[in-house]
Amino acid sequence: MSTQHKNLHSKLTLGGLLITLGIIYGDIGTSPLYVMKAILGESIINADIVLGGISCVFWTLTLQTTIKYVMITLSADNHGEGGIFALYALVKKTKIKWLIVPAIIGGSALLADGIITPPISVSSAIEGIKTYYPSINTVPIVIGILFVLFTIQQFGTKLVGKFFAPMMLVWFSMLGTLGLIQIIKFPEVFKAFNPYYAYHLLTIHPEGFFVLGFVFLCTTGAEALYSDMGHCGRKNIRVSWIFVKSALVLNYFGQAAFLIQHEGETLQTLGGSNGNPFYLIMADWFQPVGIVIATLAAVIASQALITGSFTLINEAMRLNFWPKVKIKYPTELKGQLYIPSINWLLFLGCVGIVLHFEQSSNMEHAYGLAIILCMIMTTILLNFYLIMKRVKLYFIIPLITVYLLIEFSFLAANITKFADGGYVTLIIAIILISIMTTWYLAKKISKTYTKIVKIADYTKVLSELSVDLTIPKYATHLVYMTNANRVDDIEEKVMYSILQKRPKRADIYWFVHVNILSEPYKTEYKVTEILKDDIYRVDFNLGFREPTKINLMFKEVIKDMVKKGEMDITSRYESLNKNNIIGDFKFVLSEKFLSNDSDMRWHEKIIMNSYFLIKKLSLSEESAFGLDSSSVKIEKFPMVLHAPKNIGLTRVK
Repeated sequence: MSTQHKNLHSKLTLGGLLITLGIIYGDIGTSPLYVMKAILGESIINADIVLGGISCVFWTLTLQTTIKYVMITLSADNHGEGGIFALYALVKKTKIKWLIVPAIIGGSALLADGIITPPISVSSAIEGIKTYYPSINTVPIVIGILFVLFTIQQFGTKLVGKFFAPMMLVWFSMLGTLGLIQIIKFPEVFKAFNPYYAYHLLTIHPEGFFVLGFVFLCTTGAEALYSDMGHCGRKNIRVSWIFVKSALVLNYFGQAAFLIQHEGETLQTLGGSNGNPFYLIMADWFQPVGIVIATLAAVIASQALITGSFTLINEAMRLNFWPKVKIKYPTELKGQLYIPSINWLLFLGCVGIVLHFEQSSNMEHAYGLAIILCMIMTTILLNFYLIMKRVKLYFIIPLITVYLLIEFSFLAANITKFADGGYVTLIIAIILISIMTTWYLAKKISKTYTKIVKIADYTKVLSELSVDLTIPKYATHLVYMTNANRVDDIEEKVMYSILQKRPKRADIYWFVHVNILSEPYKTEYKVTEILKDDIYRVDFNLGFREPTKINLMFKEVIKDMVKKGEMDITSRYESLNKNNIIGDFKFVLSEKFLSNDSDMRWHEKIIMNSYFLIKKLSLSEESAFGLDSSSVKIEKFPMVLHAPKNIGLTRVK
């Protein structure tokens, strides 16, 4: 691990702890807004269900969030970065091919969760207004807040971040204080710490098991907590979690204490159409303040998942799971990025969810199903990470078994919510899984049918071509992007382009290869001289979170080579050379299209046709590589899969 990341994870500062509150805990921190309300629903308040539910909440937070994520999973960092794709990049080294399946399912499920978290958090907070205006339609207000939230993304979160941290400190302090006031009135609620109450609810109570589906909502932010590790550092997260968990537990137990004192009533009789125990435990005079603070906290919770989605898509692109899309870097902060297409797709998804479900109580069914899938996938990958780290099997087997048991129980309880709205997030997750799988498989198929040749077989003809005056000069420097991993290899299509398509005479031929590493931050390059003053190859080794600005990077390489006297880039045209004019650079990119000569199997046909359809909507190659379109030539190149060997023509006289 680099020193920079070591410092990030071992540094513990007050500022770091504050920022952690603002960035990491938004999602998990707003769960008291809807968990107890979801557990009770419209049924009569029953002390057994309340105590059992709150006991389940406490033990879920302890086992899932504290032990699995904060203590164990945070140790699985990839050069300081966390998240399911960072974890996959780590376990990829085991060479177990099928591990790509949990990575794709988990990443898609986390993105699907990113579409439902903003609507449920903001709706739950805004619905507090119904206490004063019972007939108000909150849908336009929620959509308005979401629109503002998604619009400010393009300016980066640096500015908003300064406001987030103190706001979340106020939020968690408010949670703890409100809960404590109720606990003082009914301290017996603390007996719910005994796991017997959770066990009693799950095994004896007829509806007990189904309550698990709602209990699970209290830990949905744990996956986002792991994804955002690179922003704050492990130590800051672990220490601040003590404060966060205390505030959450106090609030949950406070809500339970209030409810037990009102046994036999319903939430509706206590608080009208918007009977939410979160607001019911507040004093009447404090409720307007509580609604404002809750709304701001909900916006912050949404923010954490939006930035997490940008990071996730960026990693997916680098790992060849997602089409290339435009990425902007709004601030100088490392890891800070903005993806316009994803931003507005998320916004449309959020608006769709708000219009479809209208109220937060309806969204609770759709929430949780996708994220539990993500957690199961993380557990599977974590298992292989622990094996890779040579952790003793007598520790791994019981640990992973316990977590798979817990998570599959949550999944079983959540499946019951499928027909009530769970299908929505599952459909979103399936669409995302299809895109990622198609893109990955198409890239694999494409690689299989890319013919690679040895550069050594062509050095003689290239050196003769560059001095053949019968062919008009195409460019002083001709640059080809290549996917060939070995320095002495090149794609056959590149040689076809130079020698046959229309012979391209140049003074110097450059082959540029971009190698995406399985670590997040690295910018290295290597220059190989294949033929002095004629053929060069440049390999860029970039971390999977680094921007691929090849135009700028290539200029940097040339500048460095000129400085070291390794090359002269003055134009070779006599008149220009005399006046020290720099030679021109021309990039040639080949764009594949599916040849009609292809004789594909049925599944290849589906994958490749879908791939080319998605490709039309994605970013062009030159934009993806950050090249100036003025110096780029795009060549169409037919991609032939399974060319028929013998057509069976007969010659007649």
